[in-house]
Amino acid sequence: MSSFSSSLSCPTYRSRTSNSPFLSNHPSSLINVVDPRRSLSFHYASPQGLNLDELCVRSQRKSVQSSVVAQDGSVATKLSPVEEPKDGGLLTIPSLEADKVVAESDGGEPQSTVSITVVGASGDLAKKKIFPALFALYYEGYLPEHFTIFGYARSKMTDAELRDMVSKTLTCRIDKRANCGEKMEEFLKRCFYHSGQYDSQEHFVALDEKLKEHEGGRLSNRLFYLSIPPNIFVDAVKCASSSASSVNGWTRVIVEKPFGRDAKTSAALTKSLKQYLEEDQIFRIDHYLGKELVENLSVLRFSNLIFEPLWSRQYIRNVQFIFSEDFGTEGRGGYFDNYGIIRDIMQNHLLQILALFAMETPVSLDAEDIRNEKVKVLRSMRPIQLQDVVIGQYKGHSLGGVTYPSYTDDKTVPKGSLTPTFAAAALFIDNARWDGVPFLMKAGKALNTRSAEIRVQFRHVPGNLYNRNSGTDLDQTTNELVIRVQPDEAIYLKINNKVPGLGMRLDRSNLNLLYSARYSKEIPDAYERLLLDAIEGERRLFIRSDELDAAWALFTPLLKEIEEKKTLPEFYPYGSRGPVGAHYLAAKHKVQWGDLSLDQ
Repeated sequence: MSSFSSSLSCPTYRSRTSNSPFLSNHPSSLINVVDPRRSLSFHYASPQGLNLDELCVRSQRKSVQSSVVAQDGSVATKLSPVEEPKDGGLLTIPSLEADKVVAESDGGEPQSTVSITVVGASGDLAKKKIFPALFALYYEGYLPEHFTIFGYARSKMTDAELRDMVSKTLTCRIDKRANCGEKMEEFLKRCFYHSGQYDSQEHFVALDEKLKEHEGGRLSNRLFYLSIPPNIFVDAVKCASSSASSVNGWTRVIVEKPFGRDAKTSAALTKSLKQYLEEDQIFRIDHYLGKELVENLSVLRFSNLIFEPLWSRQYIRNVQFIFSEDFGTEGRGGYFDNYGIIRDIMQNHLLQILALFAMETPVSLDAEDIRNEKVKVLRSMRPIQLQDVVIGQYKGHSLGGVTYPSYTDDKTVPKGSLTPTFAAAALFIDNARWDGVPFLMKAGKALNTRSAEIRVQFRHVPGNLYNRNSGTDLDQTTNELVIRVQPDEAIYLKINNKVPGLGMRLDRSNLNLLYSARYSKEIPDAYERLLLDAIEGERRLFIRSDELDAAWALFTPLLKEIEEKKTLPEFYPYGSRGPVGAHYLAAKHKVQWGDLSLDQ
């Protein structure tokens, strides 16, 4: 977790981004090393000139060469006289003294720190997800030795009150309970609070002073988690960037969805954020990408020979992405009504999983290579037609003496609202691998179950010798791969086999990997993985701006048409399987929803 690299190759240095110090040629052979906060320069005279693509700045300590480079590429050093390199050698600097920073390349204590500021610390997301995830990382030993956590919100609160609030939501891993209380106390001692407005430069300056006190002159790396409404993202980013960003390390900002309401507002938000941050400083979080089974999707496909050859239109008949909740808006209707189920679930969670599922094999596991392939999938998708979409809204009813409310019974929802709480859609990818294969999405609230799963239904066996032993419903004999994301994480494959006995009767059985039975270790929460990745600068599971643009380009025309035509949602009872129209949509594409089959 150290912020220093003990060895650095030139290609690595060249790949660093524009918010890091950069090197440029000067007509008089003056090479400038420029930092956003100060300018440092030195002369290097060479008859042949200097090819900056081959330049690598290194320090020499004792007999070992080492680089003093922050994780994002910034160099926190003062330059001393330069020794002229030998022919073909690297430009070397005999001694680099860090500006208030010491990097011990010979095995000493790493002198860097990470300051994590949760902006909106008094909100539900911070209390229920962010602070518990940070504690879990600390508990498992994944946070750096030197770290500080600050809560920032408008609410008036002391450090002790924040710690009391946070302590109520912390839990320990089931396999290490012995020192749970001790670990909690140690963690809470690292948690502090600062009250301030989200648009106040003065308040962020005060936060900066507190952060510096705790950083103690070490190289400071700062992570801001924006757990606040999207209408104040830009104000908070502006203040954090100008008044509380690191002066000698990296600064990163995690942004929670929603990223706008459509293509136009999303582009405006991205443009505003980029006034104060570089693209590689922005971590757009979609917590579904951090779920264990979603991350395992690529492993399952690319590391098992039996799956990759089948992963195409030749063998796959349809793919289903299903999300269901067994509760309604429950007082959150005011927020939800402004977005609806398509924006809240389909355009981000399910579409991101679809892109991961359908992408071509990336060049490597590097974040940019993976995200490049995801963007290609999104740009290959056919515009969504309204006739391939069903929307619904749950209604109240009574069952067994229990009364269930309708969506509009929520006091935070406007009367007569047409906002859908359910949607099903058929999408298509117009490329060589997936041409003609329907990708069905279904998402809804107040349904009969809580689940999220990916279902891959394979084609029927041509000329199947056992059709007469299987009955007339060929769908009941179709092989199906199911990846259950939540709850009870599992991967299982439905196969046909013979029932023991003297007759010839076929049965459908599951080859089942149930995670709770196979692995004793508790599965980490998605926020733990994503927070750790943000701290380490790993962007693979975060959304790039062009991914976001492509996703909105796909859904914006559909959303605009639904809202302009005031399309009426089909009502379905609270606790049911959803609107009947979803079944007709599947049948239209010769598909049967896998989660409604008899063997579920």
